[in-house]
Formats: sequence, structure tokens, C-alpha cells
Amino acid sequence: MTAQPAPQSGSDQESNIDPATQARQRWMAVLARTDRAILEQEWHDHFADVQWSHLREPQIGMVMVRGRAGGAGQRFNLGEMTVTRCAVTLSDGTVGHAYVKGRDRIQAQYAALFDAIMQRDDAASDFIDMLAHQQAEAKRENARKVAATKVDFFTLVRGEDE
Repeated sequence: MTAQPAPQSGSDQESNIDPATQARQRWMAVLARTDRAILEQEWHDHFADVQWSHLREPQIGMVMVRGRAGGAGQRFNLGEMTVTRCAVTLSDGTVGHAYVKGRDRIQAQYAALFDAIMQRDDAASDFIDMLAHQQAEAKRENARKVAATKVDFFTLVRGEDE
């Protein structure tokens, strides 16, 4: 019987991933959170001449969302969520994939197209960086608004409970 390595925590697993995979995970996450209209406009403005075809037509399905108590505790099934997936092939054979939350087939298609473009030659890197910056700024703004409503509760010892 051989010893099995202990399961790694999330941060340990991330350090074992090569930089190319980390970069792809980053841009795919950004694309999945980007509104369909923005993706569509950018594609038509800069990549309309790119020839492509569907490898897998956009499909709507469900995935089980899992959570952890306190972010590090025991895993539990939170519930199901609707997702749309798509795979495309550019004329040069580059394959792009996308999974987006919800039921927007067009958003999944454009996200897959941008994934393929980024794998091929990083042609959309400035666009992805701009989107990532906007999303980070929106997240900071939301955190600022939430922090403004924070209420700290405290108790005073009245002395009569002694």
C-alpha cells in the first residue's frame, strides 16, 4: 500500500498551475462576467473578418453549486444554477470554450470566440485587461458601499450581573 498525498488547499493548488493556464483562467473568468452587448460590439468592431464555426452549439444546462462553511469548512451542495456552454473553432483550428451563468447563448458564443482569439495570438489582451479593470473597480465600489452600512455591535457590562 502506498501513501497518498494529502488533498491540497485552494492556494496550494493554484501555485502548481502553469502561468499559461492561470492566464487563460483569468481571461475566461473576465469574459464569463462580461455583458453580451460589450462582447458583441468588440467582436464586430475588431474581429468581424475572423472565420469561425461552432464545434458545439451553445447549450443550456444546470450545474450543482457547492459551498464551504466559512470558506474553508466542510463542503455542501448549495443548489443548482443555470449555465450556458459553447465551443467554437477558428479557421486556423484554434478551439475556444466558454461557460457563462444564465441562459444567454450569444454571450457564451462570443466568450468562446474571444477565448480562441486569446489562445491564438492574444489579440484581445488590451480589451480583456480593460474589462478586468472595470470589473475590479465595480467590485471595490460595491465593497465600499457595503462597508458604509456595517454595524458594530458591542455589549457593556452593567455591573449588576456579578
